[in-house]
Amino acid sequence: MMKQFIFAGFGGQGMLLIGKFLAMACMLDGKHVSWLPSYGPEMRGGTANCSVIVSDEPVGSPMVDKADAIVAMNLPSMDKFEPHVKPGGLLVVNSSLIERKAARTDIDVVYCDATHIAEAVGNPKGANVAILGAMMAKENVVSTEKMLEAIRIELGERKARFLEGNKLALFAGMEAVK
Repeated sequence: MMKQFIFAGFGGQGMLLIGKFLAMACMLDGKHVSWLPSYGPEMRGGTANCSVIVSDEPVGSPMVDKADAIVAMNLPSMDKFEPHVKPGGLLVVNSSLIERKAARTDIDVVYCDATHIAEAVGNPKGANVAILGAMMAKENVVSTEKMLEAIRIELGERKARFLEGNKLALFAGMEAVK
């Protein structure tokens, strides 16, 4: 098994963080992973994306050209990465910020109102984790338990106060696409 993912949005939307969450969760599950960030020098407000590869075998290259699933948090990211979803793959669109519909008909598309979902559970900065939950509901790559453990590890003690809000956002994102 090998799955390739791209998480893309503006700097500050937490795309690199949710990529780390996925990579850590899959490592905890005994998988081989790679996590490769890409961002402009301005970071916050500029574009930021990362690719994650999850495999039963060692990962030879961290580069992803055609992904099994892509999360697009803003319109420039959707415009750039929609062509990179494998036929039959998944595109998860943040419908809070992206009004246009996907142009392709050979992929599964999920529209997730990530900002509203995060606000509804009392975690207005958790749109990234809500959309991660939406992707997890459609792409069976790791268990919810492993993801929650990964979030706890990645947040660490210094940011442990954000764990409960992220847990609520993750579950709400998963529920929203069922």
